[in-house]
Amino acid sequence: MSKYAILSDIHGNLFALKEVCNDIIGQNVDSIILLGDLIDYGMQSNEVIDFIKENFSSKVICNIWGNHEKAILTKDFNHFSSSRGVESAKFTDSILTDDSKEYLINDLIHEGMFEFELAGKRVLAIHGSLKDYYWKAIFPDNLNGDYIDYDIVLSGHSHYPHAFQKFYDFDNPDFRNKKSVLFINPGSVGQPRNHNPNAQYAILDTDSMSVELRCIEYPKDKAMALYDGSIDEFYKKRLENGI
Repeated sequence: MSKYAILSDIHGNLFALKEVCNDIIGQNVDSIILLGDLIDYGMQSNEVIDFIKENFSSKVICNIWGNHEKAILTKDFNHFSSSRGVESAKFTDSILTDDSKEYLINDLIHEGMFEFELAGKRVLAIHGSLKDYYWKAIFPDNLNGDYIDYDIVLSGHSHYPHAFQKFYDFDNPDFRNKKSVLFINPGSVGQPRNHNPNAQYAILDTDSMSVELRCIEYPKDKAMALYDGSIDEFYKKRLENGI
């Protein structure tokens, strides 16, 4: 059995991450794939990093920068769509410890994408999309790129989970001149936006080529109670309804 837990957009929410970790333990997962945005928006960015270092290090096979790591570590805040996003990123920058910054700089893949192989299949892990590795997401009705070179595409950023196949035209009579590409977005662990406030992640089984999108309850009230006015209340309130 070869099972992989796929996590994205934890966003400084340790309460959500802990419950996801507890769930992963019962799923016989071999390895963990992290698709970026470990930090920001939530009040526990340092704690999330420490937890990952202490509990995931031996199992993580992919750990890429998201747009929030890129913005904060390069101090380029020009791509956020709102002033509250800029304010949140600057606040997170101000509270990240030297150890946290060292981990994000030295242990994560800065390009926002990573190509590797699983079970003989070519995999692309990307925070956004081929159109923009950091800031433009893949959606079922707008892929933002051509992915015919891959068998599996893992992406985050949108905070909307999905699992679907696209069939590209391809010169291979054995497969009726079609090339199948499997697209997986695990949704967001720490800040879902699909109107389901529970922590979300995905499991890929490469033996059966099946995908499970999992939703895990966590104490949202405790995560919300940590907000102290340092950033816009919007980021606290959206945890309640998953918006």
